[in-house]
Amino acid sequence: MLATIENLREISHRCLTDQPLSPEQSQWLGVSFTSFLDHRSRSLDEALGLRFPRGGVPWWREEAIRNRDAALRALAAEFLEELSPCAQAARIWTLATRYGTTAWRYDREREEMPAQYHGTPKQYLWSTFSSGATMPICRRQLRKILAR
Repeated sequence: MLATIENLREISHRCLTDQPLSPEQSQWLGVSFTSFLDHRSRSLDEALGLRFPRGGVPWWREEAIRNRDAALRALAAEFLEELSPCAQAARIWTLATRYGTTAWRYDREREEMPAQYHGTPKQYLWSTFSSGATMPICRRQLRKILAR
């Protein structure tokens, strides 16, 4: 499924930058749309090959969670390396709660991270909150994420 998402992102980029699609991309997209329009697929997601198990996490939410978790691990590695995982989780929870109640209410409308956040913990907090995954999260979940 990740290959399908990357293919869709490449097609989107080409369309937005007025570049032609490759013959393979045009063929795949045409077949997918035809499957949807001819009712051989129940949804556009299914027609494009974006399937997830019944009752499972949708692909876009799974991707958001992966991005959030990667940013949380990077925050711990870059700024809190000397702390134990439990202490890292507690510190990140405090930082995330503070960021969520102060700066995020302004930052949530931004398309890009404020330049002054580069090289600071807020760089990673902005990434976690803007990922689309739930934030802030509890300390126990933070410990599980940081342990991976």
